Order: sequence, then structure tokens, then C-alpha cells
Amino acid sequence: MNAARARRGAASAKLGAARLAAVQALYQGELRGASADELIAEFRRHRLGQDIDGATAIKPDDELFAEVVRGVEARRHALDVAIKERLPANWPFERLEVILRAILRAAAFELESHLSTPARAVINEYVEVGHAFFSGGEPKMINGILDALARRLRPGELERGGDGGRQAS
Repeated sequence: MNAARARRGAASAKLGAARLAAVQALYQGELRGASADELIAEFRRHRLGQDIDGATAIKPDDELFAEVVRGVEARRHALDVAIKERLPANWPFERLEVILRAILRAAAFELESHLSTPARAVINEYVEVGHAFFSGGEPKMINGILDALARRLRPGELERGGDGGRQAS
């Protein structure tokens, strides 16, 4: 039982690391104007699973990392529209910090395309990513926007207890 729990924990950590790396790549891509393929290649060569300041980094799930980065690039306009619709009227999308836009885009892509992953799991993972970058109210904002997106993209799932009868991935 403990071995199975350890494997699930390790897999979950790899997925979390992939989400964080994808957000970092999307941030960098927006600042530099780099393509998804350029970012993925750079992160694979220089960043993914590399030790940082002597601390051993978790090797991210490469498949999820690449899928999120490519998916956001391919669906960016539609994702931005969906996010804009959930922002307060007095808060233009362009006012959001670049890293906040990257977090919301990555999460929106996963909510839209990874239907086997429970919406609550996606929301919680990206709120945690938000905590890696922000100490103020931004993680609450991320939670609110993603909750509204999940309710639109996956009607009824959150009301059914959050997992819609699916297993986390």
C-alpha cells in the first residue's frame, strides 16, 4: 500500500512540476515572442529536472509539459476570450501580469482538453502554481476565474463533487 501511494505521489509531483515548467515557458514565450517548439526545446535542454542552487529538482512529466505549451499556443485566442469573459468588467485582460496570464491560459487549456483530470484537481494545481509566484490575493483570483471557467467548460462537474466520477491524472 505504501509503495502504491509513493508511486502516486511521485507521479503527482511530476505533473505539478510539468505545470509549473509550462507556466514558466509560457511566460518566457510571451516576453520573448518565442514559439512553443523553441520554448520546449530550450526547457528540455537547460531547465527541466535541473538542480537549482544545489537543490535537486523534480523531473517534470515531459508529455504534459509539451502538451500544455503547444496547446496554449494553438488555442491562445480562444483561451484569452474565455478568460476575459470571467474577469471583472473594470479589469482588462491586458492589465493582468504576464505570469498571471500564463497561469490562467495553461489552466484553461487543461480544463478544456484534459477531461480525465477532475476540474478541482486542475484548479488546485494552478492555484498552487500561483502561490509560487504571488503572496497577495492573486491565487484567490486564479481560483475564482478557474472555478467560473470550469463551470462553463464542464457543466455540473463541480456540483457532483468535483471529479465527475473520473480518476485524477
